[in-house]
Amino acid sequence: MKIASLATLCCTCLLGILPIAAFAQPYVISTDGNEVTDQKTGLIWRRCAEGMSWNGTTCSVTPSACAHASTVTPATFTHEEALKCATTISAASLVPWRLPNVKELSSITDIRSIPALDSAAFPATPAGYFWSASPYVVAAASAWYVNSSIGDFSISLRTNTYYVRLVRAGQ
Repeated sequence: MKIASLATLCCTCLLGILPIAAFAQPYVISTDGNEVTDQKTGLIWRRCAEGMSWNGTTCSVTPSACAHASTVTPATFTHEEALKCATTISAASLVPWRLPNVKELSSITDIRSIPALDSAAFPATPAGYFWSASPYVVAAASAWYVNSSIGDFSISLRTNTYYVRLVRAGQ
């Protein structure tokens, strides 16, 4: 009898805890759908890559506030252009958006899944490389990027063109 009661108590406790852990959401999406807050880091991300915007259902390609954006494919930038884009978006929106460092950008990827970014939180993310603000200190002409497809990170020449996702500190 005591063993059965103990087993029931253990099952009740486990069943009470497991649903919370199983359904805990790592991200909170803003009411307008434009931002994603990472509950683990407290960082707030623009939901769509630059050159894309939230249309109420997903991220779709749109002209960007940053110079050379296409209306057919998401915008790509050299590292210098990515840094300038962050400054432009920040000034235009009066929100302190910036290019994330490589650790911050890696924090929203999961190397166990493909694509490596949560597609509910970051829909229609282009498959490919995203610039970080982190310079590669061994070679001034290079900086770190993160691959949205598989979640790994590496370095590249700053003259290459990659995607951009902006971040800001949480409140």
